[in-house]
Amino acid sequence: MRPRNEYAEPYRIKMVEPIKMTTREERTRKIQEAGYNVFSLRGEDVYIDLLTDSGTPAMSDTQWAALMRGDEAYAGSKSFYRFRDVVRNITGYEYVIPAHQGRGAEHVIMTALVKEGDAILGNMHFDTTMGHILLRGAEPVNLLRQEGYKIESSEPFKGNIDLEALERELEERGPEKVPFVLITVTCNSNGGQPVSMGNIREASRIAHKHNVPLFFDCARFAENSWFIKNREPGYEKKSLLEIAQEMFSYGDGCIMSAKKDALVNIGGFAAMRDDNIYRKAIEWEIPFEGYLTYGGLAGRDLEAMAQGLSEVLDDDYLEDRIGQVAYLADLLLARGVPVITPSGGHGVYIDAKAVLPHIPQPQFPAQALTVELYVEGGVRGVELGACTFARTDPATGETIYPELELVRLAIPRRVYTDRHMLCVARAFEGILERRSSIRGLRITYEAPVLRHFTAEFERV
Repeated sequence: MRPRNEYAEPYRIKMVEPIKMTTREERTRKIQEAGYNVFSLRGEDVYIDLLTDSGTPAMSDTQWAALMRGDEAYAGSKSFYRFRDVVRNITGYEYVIPAHQGRGAEHVIMTALVKEGDAILGNMHFDTTMGHILLRGAEPVNLLRQEGYKIESSEPFKGNIDLEALERELEERGPEKVPFVLITVTCNSNGGQPVSMGNIREASRIAHKHNVPLFFDCARFAENSWFIKNREPGYEKKSLLEIAQEMFSYGDGCIMSAKKDALVNIGGFAAMRDDNIYRKAIEWEIPFEGYLTYGGLAGRDLEAMAQGLSEVLDDDYLEDRIGQVAYLADLLLARGVPVITPSGGHGVYIDAKAVLPHIPQPQFPAQALTVELYVEGGVRGVELGACTFARTDPATGETIYPELELVRLAIPRRVYTDRHMLCVARAFEGILERRSSIRGLRITYEAPVLRHFTAEFERV
């Protein structure tokens, strides 16, 4: 990757949206009123919003033009077939089912294929995936290699699945208890870390040896393809499309939130090779997402997705996109903020345990750091730690805490400039100066599944 100061953004800004910084007193009051949960803040009260990279990109002029082509036919829309053909070209999967967003596609696939007592093996499941698996009475099993849990590392593919563990789990459980293996590319939960082509190829071989399909959670497949091109020997001269096509060739299907690498504000899909899986899936698609050729979306949304998927596999775009993530990581490291290295594809992940070592994990140090970032600089990140991923052991009733306690700063695509990233880094300067005085939090309200979206807290 070229140094950030050797090139400019590969686009011009055509429209701007005003943002405003509130006062510290206002932010202190607003986060308290929100129950110390940044999800409950109004967007207008946030200065720089790094809550998520999902559904937050700036669309291109060609995407906005594509909206006007939307065919709103209930069944058989021209926009669907245009979208389907783009997905087929990238993935090679015959059957394409649109959905209103990634969790809609997850719901369709999980309901169709997963039953109580099953296990879904993956590198590291994200929150909504875990939620859907648990709602089916199944077990989400993370098989990330141990290198993927290290904060500081030079390992280029920290999203890789542990192949020995995958073989062992498949042998012990058998295909009757594992409906599919799910590899997330890039791996969101440990820093947007990429998965190598070699690891995908071998995981595919192992899964198929046990007659178990391999699926991808491919919300950030283009970013993963860029890392393969730039980090894995033998791929440096291949196009990003060729790399993506090879990656999908090792799988049997995929689930995608198009709100990431399709560069749109809404949309998703599932795709697969097998006619039997497709038939099972459409039984749940129609009652929950809509007819097969619109899947909860307007024709204009399908057009924007098709155009975004056509644009995302561009070297200049991805170098700038991933370069901005690396730039923010470097700014934070220079200020002594511990972040996951090497930086990933869509955001910077901060080690909250290291920043706030005096706050024990049951008092949610990552949530406390997320609150302080908003108070200090009007910046909204998100907690990926004990609130999001802690689970109750059904046998003992004890809380099982995640190994990583992270704050994610997810950067929206083509939205913020490097000067915004500098403002984020400067906010951490103030936090580090007073970190010993920051207190932990306790939960006063929580939902039984996916509690972090609506949980309410008070200071300890």
